[in-house]
Amino acid sequence: MKSYTPDKIYNVALLGHSSAGKTTFAEAAAYLCGDVERMGKAADASLLMYADAEEKKRGVSLSASVLALERAGSKINLIDAPGLFDFAAGVREAVRAADAALIVLSGKSGLNVGSEQAYDLCVAQGKPRAFFVGKMDSSHAAFNKVLNMLTAQYGTAVCPVVAPFYEGESVAGYADLVAGKAYSYASGAAKEVPMPADENVQNLTELMIEAAASQDEALMEKYFDGQKLTEEEIVSALRKGVCAGEIVPVFAGAQQVPAGVDLALDGILRYFPAAASVKDGEVACDPNGPTAAIVFKTVADPFVGRISLFKVVSGRIAPSSRLINARTGEEQRVGKPIMLKGARQIDADAIGAGDIGALTKLSDVMTGDTLCDPAKPVTLAGVEYPAPTLSMAVYAVKKGEEEKIASGLFRLMEEDPTITFATDPETGEQVLSGLGESHLDVIASKLKSKFATDMKLEVPKVAYREAIRKKVKVQGRHKKQSGGHGQFGDVWIEFEPCDSTEMVFEEKVFGGSVPKNFFPAVEKGLREACQHGVLAGYPVVGLKATLVDGSYHPVDSSEMAFKTAASLAYKAGLPQAGPVLLEPVGTLTVRVPDDFMGEVIGDINKRRGRVLGMNPIGHKLSEIVAEVPIGEMHDFSTAMRSVTQGRASFTLEFARYEDMPEAMAKKVIEAAKVEE
Repeated sequence: MKSYTPDKIYNVALLGHSSAGKTTFAEAAAYLCGDVERMGKAADASLLMYADAEEKKRGVSLSASVLALERAGSKINLIDAPGLFDFAAGVREAVRAADAALIVLSGKSGLNVGSEQAYDLCVAQGKPRAFFVGKMDSSHAAFNKVLNMLTAQYGTAVCPVVAPFYEGESVAGYADLVAGKAYSYASGAAKEVPMPADENVQNLTELMIEAAASQDEALMEKYFDGQKLTEEEIVSALRKGVCAGEIVPVFAGAQQVPAGVDLALDGILRYFPAAASVKDGEVACDPNGPTAAIVFKTVADPFVGRISLFKVVSGRIAPSSRLINARTGEEQRVGKPIMLKGARQIDADAIGAGDIGALTKLSDVMTGDTLCDPAKPVTLAGVEYPAPTLSMAVYAVKKGEEEKIASGLFRLMEEDPTITFATDPETGEQVLSGLGESHLDVIASKLKSKFATDMKLEVPKVAYREAIRKKVKVQGRHKKQSGGHGQFGDVWIEFEPCDSTEMVFEEKVFGGSVPKNFFPAVEKGLREACQHGVLAGYPVVGLKATLVDGSYHPVDSSEMAFKTAASLAYKAGLPQAGPVLLEPVGTLTVRVPDDFMGEVIGDINKRRGRVLGMNPIGHKLSEIVAEVPIGEMHDFSTAMRSVTQGRASFTLEFARYEDMPEAMAKKVIEAAKVEE
């Protein structure tokens, strides 16, 4: 593949809901551009974009992948993003690398939550966007119905540029409304046919012309004067509107035929911005400028090592390039750059400004890092990832493989920054967090296939606490005689509740009944004892211990003896002091569409939550603030996805500990006894 100047490079993310046909669109594009002799299918894992073994096994995209295409003297880098919510990292990476987005819809189901989220993300990041209404060869596909859905949601910005025309109830072909040409795909290849005298096509053409005219006062005057706008004027006006985010073109087609995909590819070249016109922050796309590139994705390959996918914003990357990592300041040894065609990798002499490529075995380079000229260091914006929402405890299937599992998961974290893996200091469990059940399942499968180790996932333990509700005074006496010096320590301690999260120790000893040099031993004994409560073995909080009296032996008393005596006082006193089990309570904030408020509140109530407030935040969204026991929140992300169709988002932050209901506390206490 030859090199292209930035004015001939187009970087486009393929976004949308799962099963909308994004990856099949990329496959059709590869076929039309001569990169594959025949189109593959997801069902038999033969799609060019499936680079990962898990994608082939599951028949679905799990991460962003790049397809470099050559068409009409230009280069199009399609960045195919996964549609499943659990793999949103790939969506963020694709949008970061792209200069525009093509949101793929199904002609049957139309606009859905995945498409809406993709659109909102593009708006938030200022990316031009268009829709491709696909699967038009399916029964019940209805272009006008989908177009009306888009117009209802996004208003007059929606602009049809390619539309189907019919013979009876079947699609006969597709009309390029701008060029005024129609094409049939009955023979497989596009064949120009007469423009249909179709009232619907004429109405859609009129809508398109109005949208184009609205971008320029001179065109608007010409349009109102009844003069015909030229194709060049329309294309120029539409491109201006698309680049400004004011016009959202709509294409149509059937990916598997493929039909209409060629018109969408041509539309990318006509209406989307070329890389040369796009600035990345303050850095212009300059082929002769100092090198600056953003690493937008990392692949952890157990054989090749780390593969870093990057987009060159300025300058070029070649084997002779001297680059540093802006985050670390370390110089990077640059090998042969790679051009990407889905699962295929093609060696390249260089990757120029505006283009996308990959490098292998870069040391200490992570997703979001900037590779740049040492003489002109710059830091480009990284990739913004969603926070993990589901956590599971990790246990090795085979004993002794804990370190191997940890090593493999840390490698996979390089590939997917939405994963976190750490030891919970409260429970001692190793906890893996991700974006959902499917996400964690794929991580487990990758760990097994890439790093030859197996793990099982279990619901994490909850970090309960214990406390007391009464004041008691007890004695702890330790006396032992075993020849020679004996052991003697005797203390009287008052235990009472307090507000501190840690044990508060005081001494009010009079008359030297316990020498001062033994006070630290008493305190140490109590602090160690507090790590294990008397109900279920959880740490004790809110405890004040006051040493008030005791006795000692001038020969047999020692620090160890008084430490033991304090522990005995603890064990004797706490069961008498009204011990209770405390559970962690978190502050839950849920952003949810108004239509699902009732379902979300109902779910919170089922989890023993208390709704504190509901606040409208605009765009038919509301924010629910509640306090919920953290032990009830394990599968909340799964429930929210189910009851709100994936439209809700939430945060959960620890607030405090509260008394656990007696009936539930009994279950925890019994479970702790069984574990012992």
